[in-house]
Amino acid sequence: MRRRSGSEILTNLYLGIFLVYLFLPLIVMAAATFNSSRFPTVTPWLGTTLKWFGELYQDDRMWDGLMNSLLVGVVVVIISVPIGIGAALLLTGLQGKARTFVYGVMVSPLLTPGVIIGISTLVFWDRLGVGPGLHLATLGQCSFIIAYVMLMILARLQRFDANLEEAGLDLGASHGLVFRRILLPYLKPSIIAAAVLAFFQSFENYNTTLFTRGLDTTLTVYIAAKVRTGLTPAVNALGLILISITILGAIVYEILRRREASREATPV
Repeated sequence: MRRRSGSEILTNLYLGIFLVYLFLPLIVMAAATFNSSRFPTVTPWLGTTLKWFGELYQDDRMWDGLMNSLLVGVVVVIISVPIGIGAALLLTGLQGKARTFVYGVMVSPLLTPGVIIGISTLVFWDRLGVGPGLHLATLGQCSFIIAYVMLMILARLQRFDANLEEAGLDLGASHGLVFRRILLPYLKPSIIAAAVLAFFQSFENYNTTLFTRGLDTTLTVYIAAKVRTGLTPAVNALGLILISITILGAIVYEILRRREASREATPV
């Protein structure tokens, strides 16, 4: 029987601590959903109940905030992904100091606090006669989420063989056809990952949205307001539903990925 080395034991110990640190708060949050206590806690346990799901169903403002967050997230993806792809392609074609300068400008929003982005977005568009609202929250979020998309696409492009494009052009294909038939399929995994990242960055955003939302409310803003007035386990119920949907989506994705890998590995 093979004896485990010290480094292997330490690695497994670290992974165990990391997984406990990652999942324990989620487990506690989920358990608090079924506690009769009107506060989101598991101690003291006052009895098991499902009433908080009913209270969640009746909380119209929370559902409105959730719908607004989903709407903004989808629009942010629609705007950010094409622009991020274009920015990555532009950077790939630049060389020298021009590339360094453009890269710094495009990445700078990631280094800017969300509060500053929110206030500057509000002031800038207000002077142009555009009032706050979900549309302004979308624009404010896009100003830095585009940079995330660009970085993910750029990382994929660095491994792309430019000879494939040149071969397509030599064979008479147009630039648009080369992009659709060669480059876009190659970038597909990064585009999907960037779209998912952009959506979740938008969905969880608070600082920028707070200053640009106007009278509209997103889910994060609503929950932050409830923290000041008093949270109930109905928020935990919503979190449990969202986590369950996320886990289910991950399982479905993994099943489809394995089926695709098995199909590609099977000889014709």
